Amino acid sequence: MLQSIHELTNFAPRILKIPLMYVLKFGGTSVGSVERMKALKQLIVNDTPKIVVLSAMSGTTNKLVEISEHLFAKKHDTANTLINDLEQKYLEVVDELYDRPEWKQKGKELVNEHFAYIRSFTIDLFTVNEERAILAQGELLSTALVHFHLSECGIDSVLLPALDFMRTDENGEPDLNYIETHLKNILSNYSDNKLFITQGYICRNRFGEIDNLKRGGSDYTATLVGAVLDAPEIQIWTDIDGMHNNDPRIVDKTYPISELTFDEAAELAYFGAKILHPTCVLPAQKRNVPVRLLNTMQPEAKGTLIGTADPGDRITAVAAKDGIIAIQIKSGRMLMAYGFLRSVFEVFERYKTPIDMITTSEVAVSLTIDQDTYLDEIVADLNQFGFVKVERDQTIVCIVGTFKKDKQGYASQVFDALRDIPLRMISYGGSENNISLLIQSKYKVPALQALNKGVFAL
Repeated sequence: MLQSIHELTNFAPRILKIPLMYVLKFGGTSVGSVERMKALKQLIVNDTPKIVVLSAMSGTTNKLVEISEHLFAKKHDTANTLINDLEQKYLEVVDELYDRPEWKQKGKELVNEHFAYIRSFTIDLFTVNEERAILAQGELLSTALVHFHLSECGIDSVLLPALDFMRTDENGEPDLNYIETHLKNILSNYSDNKLFITQGYICRNRFGEIDNLKRGGSDYTATLVGAVLDAPEIQIWTDIDGMHNNDPRIVDKTYPISELTFDEAAELAYFGAKILHPTCVLPAQKRNVPVRLLNTMQPEAKGTLIGTADPGDRITAVAAKDGIIAIQIKSGRMLMAYGFLRSVFEVFERYKTPIDMITTSEVAVSLTIDQDTYLDEIVADLNQFGFVKVERDQTIVCIVGTFKKDKQGYASQVFDALRDIPLRMISYGGSENNISLLIQSKYKVPALQALNKGVFAL
């Protein structure tokens, strides 16, 4: 998955001298209420130059998706009702957020303008392009509202439109040369400014149409911006105090991890840790820009720093990924054959279905996927190679750390802790940062609890 983001090493040459700026990203909960918007000011207003990346207010994107679904179905009356309800919510935010009449008026005009735009699609043709334009309104609203709030408080900030510099290429991946060139050119016009506000998630595609970054959303925007600017640090602010050693939702006595390597963070993110999308790690890693995970509710907490520091040999954390499907292909044709695995993998490539885990023997290959869109077609094509068995309701448990080949004892710790858990597949040695185990989903909770007790002694 991470390799699908191509050309991350081919950044454009540094054409302009831009002051070092931190990049701070705040999610929907951080701007989800008037109280949180006002609290945000305390975190971003200081003498440190920075770009602040904001998501839409919590719940807004889901409402815009719902509105779009009704517009697709041509249920315009229902769509208009939902639009009116959401507009009213924003007008209430404006009334509470601003103190002076002139700023209340500016806020109301802003809200009315955006919702008039959304409402225009109830009478025009509605396609996926229009849907993307509607989904962008949440970020455009939140950034403008925060910018107005800062202005009312006498705080100088620049509203930096992401649509002016964020662009994807013909493959739908970030066009990093374009992003770097255009962002630096824009920033060069504001040499006296230290605080910039921009939108996460949204961008334009290669045709100039409004689009979005899909994987990772606003986190992705922050790491891309931080990477092209060689930021001293990228800060991802959420309502969680960093990445934990285990899932705190189902395991007692977890703790936040103070430091992670980029590779460890990518493994944890991909295999179930929800705090950061795996796509987001790569841009920062390529430019060696540290990423810090922080908690808006506890800003004094240290959080988790993701970087390149060598932590030494250790087991760092555990994560779990649900919704896994195991597929076994058993065939005598594998015996002493070459080209068999290539043929199997070509089936998954043909249906654009990524593989998570793989184990082989002389007569069989077992692998896992997390997408079932083309499962029937995949199985039908695999049947030509041998007997195919499909098992649903599987979970990958990922044990992450630094497992160097000349060290011993880590595997025994893991397997001893899981001695009472049936293991379906084991993947060890694919990297120095990951031991992956496939189990039935019904064993997920006892497996994570057993690892917390047996590996972390908690």
